[in-house]
Amino acid sequence: MDNRSKAAAPMSYQARFAERWGHLHNPHVRALAWLIDSPDLLDPQAEEWAGKLAAPSVVDGAVRHWLAQLEHDPAPLLAALGERPFTRLGLYAEKLMAFYYQAQGRLVAHGLQVRASRNDTVGEFDFLLDAGEDMVEHIELATKFYLLEGEAASRFDTLIGPNLADSLGAKMRKIIYKQLALGAHPAAQAVLPRPVLRAHALVKGWLFYPRAQLAAAPMAGIAPAHCSGFWCAVDELRALAPAAWVILPRLQWLAPYRLEAGAAVLDAAALAQAVGALFEQTRSPVMVAAVATTATAADGELVEQSRGFIVPDDWQARALLRQQAKG
Repeated sequence: MDNRSKAAAPMSYQARFAERWGHLHNPHVRALAWLIDSPDLLDPQAEEWAGKLAAPSVVDGAVRHWLAQLEHDPAPLLAALGERPFTRLGLYAEKLMAFYYQAQGRLVAHGLQVRASRNDTVGEFDFLLDAGEDMVEHIELATKFYLLEGEAASRFDTLIGPNLADSLGAKMRKIIYKQLALGAHPAAQAVLPRPVLRAHALVKGWLFYPRAQLAAAPMAGIAPAHCSGFWCAVDELRALAPAAWVILPRLQWLAPYRLEAGAAVLDAAALAQAVGALFEQTRSPVMVAAVATTATAADGELVEQSRGFIVPDDWQARALLRQQAKG
C-alpha cells in the first residue's frame, strides 16, 4: 500500500461546517452562517472572471459572537425576513445577506431598481455597500447549484442548472458583462445615492458531479475547496453507502441540513420510491442528503453527511439537447 492509499480522505464541507457551526441549530442562522463563511464557487485568481469576484467575508470573533447571539435570540433575523414565505431561494439568500450587511453597518441600498421608463426596467442593484469617500461598492449575489454533464464550447457551460434553465458559463457572462455594468448605465445615475467605485460578484453555491467522477481533478476557474456533491439516477441509489436519507426542501439547500432527534428518514428503497413519486409530478432533479448522528451532534440529532441530486431517467438526454441547442 503506497502513501496515497494510506492518506486520510479529505474532510467534507459538511464536516468542516459542523466543526465551525455545529452549535447553530436555527435553520435561518445556519443558512446565514453558510452564506458568510462558505467557500466561494469560483477561483478569484482565474483570468476568466476578470477580477470581478468579491472579496470573502471576514468571519472574526465579533461575527461569530453575533451569530451565536442570533442563535440564542433569532427575533431580529426573523423580523427582517418577514412573515411571508419565500418562493425563491435566491430572494431568501438576498434577504439574509442584506441583514448581515445592515448589521455590519455597510448597507446603503438593497434591491434598488433602475428604469429607463415606467415600463422599461434596465436592471437592479442587489446591494450597494459603503465604500468610503462618499462612494459605494456594487455587489451582485448569486447562489447557484449546477450539475456537471456533457460537453460544451465553454467548459463552464458543462455545469448546468438542475432545471436546465442556465449554466455557470451563461450566468457568469450575464453577471460580468451586464449586471456589474449597471452602475455605468445613464438611467442608473438618477437613482444611485452615491457614485459606484467598484462592482463585484459574490458567487456561492454547490457543484454536483456524476457519482463516478467525484474524485476527478477540479476544473480550472473553480475554487478548489468549493462545496460539492454527487448526482445520479434513481437506479444508482442502492449503490450508495449511507442508509439514512432525507429529501431537502428547497429553502434548505444552502447550509448542511440538520434534523431533530426522532425525525423520519428513508432508506435507499424508500427514497427511490419517494423520488419516483415526485418524478410523476415534475421532471426536475430532486436534492437529497445522507444524514447520521455524529459525536459532535446533540443527543439523537441527525446532521448532513453528503448531498446530491437524483435525476429523472431522461435528464441526461434533455441536458445534451440543451447543450446542442445552445452550441
